[in-house]
Amino acid sequence: MEILAFGVQADEKPLIERAFAGRHEVRCLDVFLTEDTAPIAAGYEAISTSVNADLGARVLRSLAVGGTQLIAQRSTGFNNIDLDVAERLGLTIARVSSYSPYSVAEFAWTLAMAVNRRIVRASNRTRDFDFRLDGLLGRDLRGRTVGVLGTGKIGEAFTRIAHGFGMNLLGWDVAQNPACVELGMTYVDKDDLLAAADVISLHVPLLPSTHHIIGRAELVAMKDEAILVNSSRGGLIDTDALVDELRRGRFAGVGLDVYEAEAGLFFHDRSLDAVEDDTLARLVTFPNVVVTSHQAYYTVDAVSQIVAATVENVAAYAEGRHTENILVPAAP
Repeated sequence: MEILAFGVQADEKPLIERAFAGRHEVRCLDVFLTEDTAPIAAGYEAISTSVNADLGARVLRSLAVGGTQLIAQRSTGFNNIDLDVAERLGLTIARVSSYSPYSVAEFAWTLAMAVNRRIVRASNRTRDFDFRLDGLLGRDLRGRTVGVLGTGKIGEAFTRIAHGFGMNLLGWDVAQNPACVELGMTYVDKDDLLAAADVISLHVPLLPSTHHIIGRAELVAMKDEAILVNSSRGGLIDTDALVDELRRGRFAGVGLDVYEAEAGLFFHDRSLDAVEDDTLARLVTFPNVVVTSHQAYYTVDAVSQIVAATVENVAAYAEGRHTENILVPAAP
């Protein structure tokens, strides 16, 4: 079988080619799957897509008409896929149910530390041989309180790092994680967590029930000197409301690896383009905000696991096996 892989980063390409070698042919493209690029997949029974692929109804229909039967997404999240339409079209949809939680957890703490200790500002200054300390005052984390929204595998890894810092641990989730409780985490209502935490990190999936889980009211409830980190999905935060609060001079720092309108922006070079997203343009001007381009997962360890799971998803499809990674099984 020959697989067409969309949205393959340069660092990712050799990992994909090595993983499929001797099993299936793979053609890697750096273009992302959209309605305009979907016709490229004509004649390919199986394709692989990245997290920012457009897998809405129109694209799915175009793929089905072209003969595609398997879509193996190289990510855990699947909020970009219209699963109902895929099922009606008889498409098999697979994802990667898990990969190294440490990649995201460690990066979330990287963002938290970067805004807390003003690393970006300090680095920019020293490039100009400006070695003043004015405006670089941070805070110790030891003894302060961290609030973790979502205590699954990534949230647990994030909590373990917080425990190593000597922080007080607060958690919120639909179910308690015994490992987090053993570390000393106290589970509380979301409102109590937001009011008490000095650092708040989001590790819940993007679902209708979690869309804008951090909205205007939640932002107002947070401490003025809180640090907010989101390395999960952009839609968890009402970005317009966040900008309003930042304009009022609130928050010690905000670290964002995701953005709710990132599709068509992240993973692309837009440096020479006119900025059309006024919200993002305003967001990146705040000195206490660091925005990165959905790279928290991007380690050799995590990407290798994602690729290996994708190879297994193709094998399961070819052999007619059902696994936990299959979101929509093949039509009977």
